[in-house]
Amino acid sequence: MISDHAVVIAGGGPTGLMLAGELALAGVDVAIVERRPDQKLAGLRAGGLHARTIEMLDQRGIADRFLEQGQLGPALGFHMIRLDISDFPTRHNYLLALRQNHIERILAEWVSELKVPIYRGHEVAGFTQDNSGVDIELSNGHRLQAEYLVGCDGGRSTIRKTAGIEFAGWDPTTNWMIAEVEMSEEPAWGFRSNAFGIHALGKIEEGGRVGVVLTEPRLKTSGEPTLRDLSEALVAVYGTDYGVHSPIWLSRFTDMTRQAATYRDRRVLLAGDAAHIHPPMGGQGLNIGVQDGVNLGWKLAQVVKRISPESLLDSYHAERYPVAARVLQNTMAQVALRRMDDRSKAMGDIFSELLGMDERRKRIAAEMSGLGVHYDFGEGHPLLGRRMPDLDLVTADGPLRVFTLLHDARPVFLNLGNAGDFDIAPWADRVRQVDAVYSGAWELPALGLVAAPVAVLIRPDGYVAWVGDGTHPGLAEALSAWFGPACRGAAGTMRRLA
Repeated sequence: MISDHAVVIAGGGPTGLMLAGELALAGVDVAIVERRPDQKLAGLRAGGLHARTIEMLDQRGIADRFLEQGQLGPALGFHMIRLDISDFPTRHNYLLALRQNHIERILAEWVSELKVPIYRGHEVAGFTQDNSGVDIELSNGHRLQAEYLVGCDGGRSTIRKTAGIEFAGWDPTTNWMIAEVEMSEEPAWGFRSNAFGIHALGKIEEGGRVGVVLTEPRLKTSGEPTLRDLSEALVAVYGTDYGVHSPIWLSRFTDMTRQAATYRDRRVLLAGDAAHIHPPMGGQGLNIGVQDGVNLGWKLAQVVKRISPESLLDSYHAERYPVAARVLQNTMAQVALRRMDDRSKAMGDIFSELLGMDERRKRIAAEMSGLGVHYDFGEGHPLLGRRMPDLDLVTADGPLRVFTLLHDARPVFLNLGNAGDFDIAPWADRVRQVDAVYSGAWELPALGLVAAPVAVLIRPDGYVAWVGDGTHPGLAEALSAWFGPACRGAAGTMRRLA
């Protein structure tokens, strides 16, 4: 049975699932509309989780579910250049190799535990919106009402198109054939390059199948490849097709690169591939989509629950648009480096040399892993607008990690000075206050050591909204801006005690 909900999410992929979980943790009535009849996913899609995504899952207490089923690697890749992150100051200084079908399955299990309904076998066919909500039409003729609709429905997003949001960017210049098949002969594993580009054959963990990615010599923007097309392409690159047969999945992807002009049109929002598409170099797409969901979830929850004004949603576009724009830029650069002409090869050699230098390696690796995300909250302490490190704290209740304080997706005010120095009673119903001691160094990826603060205000997504270092006031303003005005009649007032 389909009923009305406060928030409806179109699309039950990783972005939609993560967003649904965030909203459910906040007590919001949310549902997912998903066109697939079940969570099964055919073919080769995203293949791993970056460090910041794993941290966010750790913030919700579910990272171990993913780590138990994947393989850890110390490096990520820019073009064909390995960027080691094993020296980064995080508990998760690695890339987790885990296929998207497993990522989705684990997220779906978590969302099920949170009692989020998923209407499978349905699609959003259209909608209208006004000041009171969104009227949604489903593909089977059913209608439902929601206060907000979020499009997590991929690069061809019906939600984005119906909202009339521009999807500006760059048309494709090249394409790749991608397949999951069986082969009668042992193939030449790994990468190979020729005049057309870089190609790869890899083992798939289930059933002894082979994953194939081939750069095609000519741009093709329509039609799915056939087994014969794949066979001919293999022969052209390897001299044989290795007895390819029994295709599980055959498809093409291109280097088309586009981004939604705005992530919000009144009561309709976009996240994940619906908001940004780019070539898969560096495996960043799924990750920034999940991070979109974590950024949007707590904000949308506060607006739905009338804690914060609707204008809080404007910060979603302001913060996440630049992150995706930078990903679009680095993936386009990687496509350029994969061209096989002498000039591109020369550029690749220079990039390899530059990224072999520690400072440049750390900067690009922090950016691609998500650990270097920096939201612009104005001037101040280096922590402001960056991820909160997962420190080992000592509290009156014993030792604990910072990330454990975020399991319920609520904001945290962490006082590291004298107990009782700060009083945030007017926000006590929304913000958890913790007095703690931390004696170690404070270090941020790529930036290095930073001055230890006296107190920090941590948003539910794990980013620092205010830093107290003895010279910067503004705590009440930060609390009001991010978590709503002070409760009327609350006992006491926010004050800094001498």
